[in-house]
Amino acid sequence: MIPQQTETAKDRVIVIVGRPNVGKSAIFNRIAGRRIAIVHDESGVTRDRLVREVEWDDERFQLVDTGGVVMLDAEGRKNTIESGIRAQVDAALDDAAVAILVVDVQQGVHPLDEEVASIIRKRGVPCVVAVNKCDQPQHEPGAAEFARLGFPLFPVAAQHNRGMGDLMDAVLPHLPEVANETEEKPLRVAIVGRPNAGKSSYINRLLREDRVIVSDVAGTTRDSIDVPFTIGSGDQARHYVLVDTAGMRNRHRVDSAVERFSLFRAEESIKDADVVVLVLDPELGPTVQDKHIASLIQKNQKGCVLMMNKWDLAQEKGMTQTQTEPVLRAIMPFMNYVPLVFVSAKTGYNIRRSIEVIDAVATQTRTKLPTGMLNRTLVEATRRVVAPLRGGKRLRVYYAVQLGVAPITIRMFVNDPKIATRPYTDFMIRALRERFGLEGAPVEILYRARSRPELSASAGAAADASVVGDPDAETKTVNRPTRPPRRKAKARSPKKSPPRRTKSR
Repeated sequence: MIPQQTETAKDRVIVIVGRPNVGKSAIFNRIAGRRIAIVHDESGVTRDRLVREVEWDDERFQLVDTGGVVMLDAEGRKNTIESGIRAQVDAALDDAAVAILVVDVQQGVHPLDEEVASIIRKRGVPCVVAVNKCDQPQHEPGAAEFARLGFPLFPVAAQHNRGMGDLMDAVLPHLPEVANETEEKPLRVAIVGRPNAGKSSYINRLLREDRVIVSDVAGTTRDSIDVPFTIGSGDQARHYVLVDTAGMRNRHRVDSAVERFSLFRAEESIKDADVVVLVLDPELGPTVQDKHIASLIQKNQKGCVLMMNKWDLAQEKGMTQTQTEPVLRAIMPFMNYVPLVFVSAKTGYNIRRSIEVIDAVATQTRTKLPTGMLNRTLVEATRRVVAPLRGGKRLRVYYAVQLGVAPITIRMFVNDPKIATRPYTDFMIRALRERFGLEGAPVEILYRARSRPELSASAGAAADASVVGDPDAETKTVNRPTRPPRRKAKARSPKKSPPRRTKSR
């Protein structure tokens, strides 16, 4: 099946456009109700399209923030980033049901404002003008100057939440009616890694379009960009949201407020994801920063895929997969349970395979382990390891149950949770992986104290064995041998003391 972008086809999509630094991202955040887009005084902070599912007055729609449109002369057309931003705005308008053109009342009408208005008019997209930065009442009369743009005007101050209600009252009627369809929740996949590892190139190759800006300059992507797409159609369709994140550098090397917030957004994307793909560069190999990102994925207990990108360049230098994988596993032994896929975003090598691996990991994270097999596996594991000892007291495992999925969470009932050690827990997790696979899926074991008198009949049988008991014992009654009743001892009469002899005188 060929990957295709999700068809929103002029559905319920609102696009925010305008020249740089007029407050587009501030308006985006105000409509979304939380800080999603990076807002900063530096011009050109937003570069890619930022898409979010938003609700306003019980109306759900997609809200799109775009990069600032700039004039492109002959030299500007050579600038990959600026021309890329222009292409992103054009693509966003293709999907728009309505556009919000943002302008700055304090700077007045700018030639770029007129150029953007002309682009929107030629596309035939309905539009309203948000005259932003009307922070004081005396600023509002200046909004009339923008009437020459030919669209309805609405004075707003996004920073202070002034005028946003009137603006949205004018925008929402342009959205089409909601189709009566039951939508499956898409799989959320975060693409993370160091700067310039090829994250955006991989997404573009997957979608077969230049959805995110790609440049040789490290740090081209500054925000986390949601990219919805679908594989297949009809009942066989699989829905995804790919999250392209900013390159994650070492915190100590981050020297700007924009980059610090970009790093924060990338970390938040990991927390929100169902599966995280860590993109690696084969020429540099797993670095200290790669290991840090991997540990962050583990800490958040997310399904994970390791992706070695730029494999075409590695092959030109004589590298092979059989040589590379053992080296990577030795450097990152704590990720040995995570699948590794070699791809080339440039040539398309293994792109289809990468999606299959992502799907497999997503399935593994939702695995429900049969209770009987779970307990039998732990019985066998306890026979292969010496239980930890503390203060002369050895850990005794009674039984285990699964609490949930994503992450797979197991609760083990023991005599004293304080005795359990990290190595012992890791051994038990490895035993579960050997039996059930769980490739790429996080597994967590929790301990709870359970004393012998509190055990049920089935758990009591397990306790007698000092390990997890017969899993079928949950429905059995444990028969214990009974002792014969003790005979009552006969009451003995008190001995009479012999008569006391008296001496005769």
